[in-house]
Amino acid sequence: MAMAMMAMRRAVALGARHIPAAAASSFRMSADAGAAMEKIRAAGLLRTQGLIAGQWVDAYDGKTIEVQNPATGEVLANVSCMGSRETSDAIASAHSTFYSWSKLTASERSKALRKWYDLIISHKEELALLMTLEQGKPMKEALGEVNYGASFIEYFAEEAKRIYGDIIPPTLSDRRLLVLKQPVGVVGAITPWNFPLAMITRKVGPALACGCTVVVKPSEFTPLTALAAADLALQAGIPAGALNVVMGNAAEIGDALLQSTQVRKITFTGSTAVGKKLMAGSANTVKKVSLELGGNAPCIVFDDADIDVAVKGSLAAKFRNSGQTCVCANRILVQEGIYEKFAKAFIQAVQSLKVGNGLEESTSQGPLINEAAVQKVEKFINDATSKICTQDRPP
Repeated sequence: MAMAMMAMRRAVALGARHIPAAAASSFRMSADAGAAMEKIRAAGLLRTQGLIAGQWVDAYDGKTIEVQNPATGEVLANVSCMGSRETSDAIASAHSTFYSWSKLTASERSKALRKWYDLIISHKEELALLMTLEQGKPMKEALGEVNYGASFIEYFAEEAKRIYGDIIPPTLSDRRLLVLKQPVGVVGAITPWNFPLAMITRKVGPALACGCTVVVKPSEFTPLTALAAADLALQAGIPAGALNVVMGNAAEIGDALLQSTQVRKITFTGSTAVGKKLMAGSANTVKKVSLELGGNAPCIVFDDADIDVAVKGSLAAKFRNSGQTCVCANRILVQEGIYEKFAKAFIQAVQSLKVGNGLEESTSQGPLINEAAVQKVEKFINDATSKICTQDRPP
């Protein structure tokens, strides 16, 4: 048992989602995680089925996928593993609801969104716990994301009432030129695991506000937060079919969204490689596309910078969410005159960070999302140490 616990601690330190089989076989859910899950269940926010037409449904073939705690490797839940059939059902549901939802007044849509915002805020602790458990980020960061994610719903609840058209000066005296803005239809929203609530509300909020209906495909690594948020949307009065959630086979779900003529817009946050495929796949049905892809983000520190401010800003730019952001600083460029002072202060700041389980109050850095992410970082470390780095690696 002692060896198993050592293996799990190493998995936490490395940020691995998976732990050795010997450790897993003797593992039981930790007391903290168990208590957190009970709190989430008591709030009625632990959903494991997809949401289609206002109903919680299993995959047709009954298949499920494990959702694991990346800090420990423990299985939190088994959620429905959906594919093309379930996605087609979700699209049909969104399409059939589009007419009634888009015909509501802006004020009516605004009230429903505002209630959704209020419910998210009233359940912020449960949502943050769920996010920490399945994504790994420390509770402080998770609570921050819940507030940040909810703010999109709050903002677009008001913007729903301000979707204005335009009057254009005509070229002929007997003409009047008007521009009317109308909802495009069904939106397919594909979201990542690094911000499992905020990336959904940032897409779903404006879509629902203007009268569109949505099919959300959250990451298979972090579906529980998405499902909990969708549950609160139903409670807020967002009608059945206006918001649907399918998770599981990413390729099948993505293809179904791309091939459907009823889906009129694709919005995606994720890798550049996948974004290119979605853009190409959307061309056949001439969908509107919004993409937020990989970043290239240098952090630059000039000689006249305040050292403390520069270190604090660089630390956040590099290590927020354990470096798992689209705009994470991938290099820090420091002007020669301030280099030594900055480097010394920055190294001290990095050494003060504590990697661990996000449920622990002392943790400043949660784990990486999975083993593939760990291997990717290991590759970067090996590349750097083989070329220019002289710093010792952590054990």
